[in-house]
Amino acid sequence: MTRTSTSSAAVAHRTVDAPDTYPAPAARRITHRTRGHGHGPITRLMSPSDLGQIAKPFVFLDLFDADKRTVQAMANMPLHPHSGIATVTVPIEGAFHYDDPASGSAGTLGYGGVEWARAGGGMWHGKELSAADVPRIQGFQLWLALPAALENSEQESRYIEAQHLRQAGPAHVIVGHHQGVQSPVPAPDGINYLLVTLQPGERWTYQPPAGHSVGWLALAQGRLDAGAPIDAGEMVVFEHGEAAITLEASGEQNAVFVLGSAVPHPHPLHLGSYSVHTSAQALQAGERRIAELGRKLREAGDRRTASGTIPVFR
Repeated sequence: MTRTSTSSAAVAHRTVDAPDTYPAPAARRITHRTRGHGHGPITRLMSPSDLGQIAKPFVFLDLFDADKRTVQAMANMPLHPHSGIATVTVPIEGAFHYDDPASGSAGTLGYGGVEWARAGGGMWHGKELSAADVPRIQGFQLWLALPAALENSEQESRYIEAQHLRQAGPAHVIVGHHQGVQSPVPAPDGINYLLVTLQPGERWTYQPPAGHSVGWLALAQGRLDAGAPIDAGEMVVFEHGEAAITLEASGEQNAVFVLGSAVPHPHPLHLGSYSVHTSAQALQAGERRIAELGRKLREAGDRRTASGTIPVFR
């Protein structure tokens, strides 16, 4: 399942009006932009120590892009722990296999599907998805800082295939609620995360819900006009406020991007190597728990499934 075929089908019912039929929108100003820094097939666009301080509860964003030659570099990434956050993994081209014996679920995640993993008080992961036999794998992994009530809570993983996620216009509602569509992802309230494909010349306006003064997007393919140009590979953060964000696909190919809006995270970020918490005490509790899980993980031995995945350990 590739992004090209799936997203084309998803947008085929929409009429793309000529750009000159629209009045010029009042642009919501872009305050920060970055192309991040790359390491092999992974580009880190946001970390908790940089733009994550501005965009929290969105605190970390990776864009991954691997062909058959480089996909092994992603597969070789080691298992690693988290606490205090949730991870949201969204493929936009190609597909991943998943296999979770604990929940009895196995299948494929392609464009419009999502892996949700709430680390809460601690988990180890990194190999619960394996690349399907496709020419290219591209997508995003996002970290969300959890509220104090959930940052040391029980862990949870869900794999939701595209047919179980609904759309509102061109947007797959990955997390949150948009235009009457509620995501099945059990995320905290006050967060929207959308996967959007616009056809060349198509214009789309996102109106954040009340209180969602944090807003940003990251563009994987194509080109956008948001009052200023946004090129593939860029992440931009918009000025704080609840004004609409108006976008137009200004290139010759589909513009494929993720967009987030949220009520601001009210806590300072207390950072560990793989953890983000609201206080030093919560961070210490999370790090103790992931150290304990690390010992149990080593005792558990080889947990690899027949399909080659290693399920989340929690």
